[in-house]
Amino acid sequence: MLALIYDVHGNLPALEAVQADAEAAGADRYLLGGDYALFGAWPRDTVARLRDLDADWIRGNGERWTAAPEEAPEQVRGAIARSRDLLGEQLVDELAALPETLAQDTTLYCHGSPVSDVRSFLPDPAEDEEELLQGVGAERVVFGHTHLAFRRRAGGIELVNPGSVGMPFDGDTRAAYGLVGEGGEIELRRVEYDHEASAAAVREVLGESGDLPARRIEQARFDPA
Repeated sequence: MLALIYDVHGNLPALEAVQADAEAAGADRYLLGGDYALFGAWPRDTVARLRDLDADWIRGNGERWTAAPEEAPEQVRGAIARSRDLLGEQLVDELAALPETLAQDTTLYCHGSPVSDVRSFLPDPAEDEEELLQGVGAERVVFGHTHLAFRRRAGGIELVNPGSVGMPFDGDTRAAYGLVGEGGEIELRRVEYDHEASAAAVREVLGESGDLPARRIEQARFDPA
């Protein structure tokens, strides 16, 4: 059984809760979909825990931004600088060098969409979906980035977002992830953890730049400012 782990964002307690739930459900392999460390209180520990898993990795915009902060929005550059310090240059470079996509059987794994790590899909169809899926031959596309767990179809392609482990944006503070059964069936799951303690740790470790990600953890909403 394969566990789909996306958008952990350095939230180690959320990851630990998800890993325990996944293993209890029978997961023995992992697909890691990007945004592993940025904005969290435990960036190095989170990456170390993920490296203990039998997993395939892809890169998210978080890894790209951490290596190239000038490509990120200005309001999050303070948090990026702190994350860079905590990760160290070697680990920042290693994460930034991960592949952007991974094809396995009839599934394409990406972070935002097959063409971008920041342009993505939403629960309701949008006008640019044909562009985002142009040339895709996979039957299923699994992605993250929006931190919204959902499944639907776009033409003949199944779209699956397992949600965010460390920072959901759907109003539900529980950690989100997905399981893929041996027959290919997908289950979207949620797991309780102490999200308030994680938010407090973000403020303590990241200082003033941690207020925005801490509020996002507390509210399970995308707060742009």
